[in-house]
Amino acid sequence: SKDYELRQYETAKWVSTVVRGESQKEAMRQGFWKLFHYIQGKNEKEKKMDMTVPVTCLVKSGCTDFKVSFFVPFENQDLPPQPTDSDVFVEERKAAAIFVRSFGGFASPEKYAEEAEVLARTLRNRGQPFHEDFFYTAGYDSPFKLFNRHNEVWYFKK
Repeated sequence: SKDYELRQYETAKWVSTVVRGESQKEAMRQGFWKLFHYIQGKNEKEKKMDMTVPVTCLVKSGCTDFKVSFFVPFENQDLPPQPTDSDVFVEERKAAAIFVRSFGGFASPEKYAEEAEVLARTLRNRGQPFHEDFFYTAGYDSPFKLFNRHNEVWYFKK
């Protein structure tokens, strides 16, 4: 459909951190730096890894905890180094069907929420069952990229 796509994601490992009690924007900033330090070698093997995309943020309705995640690079998927920061953890996300809405520009928490609402409304109108109590934001670009930016919101199919 022109409004969204349905993607099938395979089981994969992500490195994550949960930031509590901050605004989404501040949680993203704090979470990004914790995860960036992990890929820069703040892990048991002191191994540097490439930055991957997307950077995701789990947003739950009525909750001020935000889980920020980086995809573990393919070459490290089998055995990711363990974080040395107790706030950072490796998790395995199970395979899932995900409804995705893409949009451009610089994404703010307000813009992500607006796009998520458009996607949710579209899915409801089309009778597509999905988990409505949470969504993920997905950012693909460095803050220094000014044009042709790519952002997404994700709802998991029921």
